[in-house]
Amino acid sequence: MRLLKTKLLCVLLTGLIPAIGFSQEIDPVLDMLIQKALEKNHGLNINRLEGEQARIDQKQAKAVFLPEITLNGSYTRLNDDITFDEDTQKLLMSTQKLLIKEAAGLPFNAAFPENVPLQPANNLQNKNILKSSVDLDWVLFSGFEATNARKAGKHKEASLNYAGEAQKDKLVLNLIETYNKLALVNASQEVLAASEDQLRDQERFVKKAIENGLATPISRKKIELAQQQLEGKQLEFKQNKRLLVEVLHQITGENREVLRSLSPQLSAISSTGTAAEKRAEIHALEEAEKAASFKSKMEKSNFIPKLALKGHYEFLEDDLSLLDPQWYVGVGIKWNVFDGGKSALKSKKSQLEVQKYQEQIKEAEEMISLSIVKAQMSYEAALQNTRIANKEIQLAEATFEMLKKQHRNNLASISEVLDGLRDLESANFKLQESYFDQNKAATTLMHAKGILNY
Repeated sequence: MRLLKTKLLCVLLTGLIPAIGFSQEIDPVLDMLIQKALEKNHGLNINRLEGEQARIDQKQAKAVFLPEITLNGSYTRLNDDITFDEDTQKLLMSTQKLLIKEAAGLPFNAAFPENVPLQPANNLQNKNILKSSVDLDWVLFSGFEATNARKAGKHKEASLNYAGEAQKDKLVLNLIETYNKLALVNASQEVLAASEDQLRDQERFVKKAIENGLATPISRKKIELAQQQLEGKQLEFKQNKRLLVEVLHQITGENREVLRSLSPQLSAISSTGTAAEKRAEIHALEEAEKAASFKSKMEKSNFIPKLALKGHYEFLEDDLSLLDPQWYVGVGIKWNVFDGGKSALKSKKSQLEVQKYQEQIKEAEEMISLSIVKAQMSYEAALQNTRIANKEIQLAEATFEMLKKQHRNNLASISEVLDGLRDLESANFKLQESYFDQNKAATTLMHAKGILNY
């Protein structure tokens, strides 16, 4: 009998050991599950990929100022050579004759010597054209468009990182609650185990009492009914544990056998510490606001002139036309004077996006302030409920012990004893639930304050 009381007392004291806040120490098993959940979560993985995309956007904006070098090669065959027209060819031949006579010291009206060969006029373009060249394009000034695009990408990346931190907090909060639900189920099963031992003790006592003619078979049937009801509760908690294992498996990807072997214990956790200056959600909105602001500047800079350098060099000279240069270098300017108001409208739209984020920041700050107040009230109520549950445990235990003694002295019925046991069992459940509620309220308060460290 003393052993039964000792076991019951251990069950009642489960969870009375004060836990240390997450900012100081964390259950190693829970920490392992948190890390696995952070690695597995698809939302966080998508967020990381979006962050990488934002970094690539910044590199692309920066790459605008790097020179672009292009190698070109081509072969073209025309249906015929491109030549001067007949009159032009005659003019060129006559000019050639005059130049030869002048070089020979002959008068311009003298007959042209027959033994002097004439050079036929070159083709403007041969029909077989083989080209190989290199082009250089280099943006010297983008009108601040690329600079603003890079800054917008930088703040977008920061916004995504803060949004990822907010997602992590919610994921960890959900995981901790599920883990504590598993601890609650384990504690409840221990309560039922203690009740089962008490019922066995009463069953032995009633059996002897019936043998001695001090009790009726009805008393035994009442105990059997109570045992059946207890088995129903045990089945319910086994099913709840199975469901929680599946939920933990879905969140963390951990092996089900490992999760089934876990035996977390509920403990009263205290929430201490002042609220963080800003939560990740606020930082994310502020960075998104800055990104939208630089995007607006980028679109507005469309009207600023752009300056670029252009270069070209031909490796093969033989097939160049008479009009083609071998190389050239030039500097050009592009100035969008009027684009139908498109850039102004895009900039205005981005400005409205900035104003939208400003309103969201104000709303989020108000909601966070309210959530801290509500979480603080819930935490204080949970502490009070725990104190009440402890008092109820003491009363239920004393009442049950009194009823057992009275029953042995034939001063109380077996029904009263079973009612006392049910009250004690209910008080045990209530105590464990109060620790669960206190734990949940504490973690919720730390999350609301932005100090949920893991």
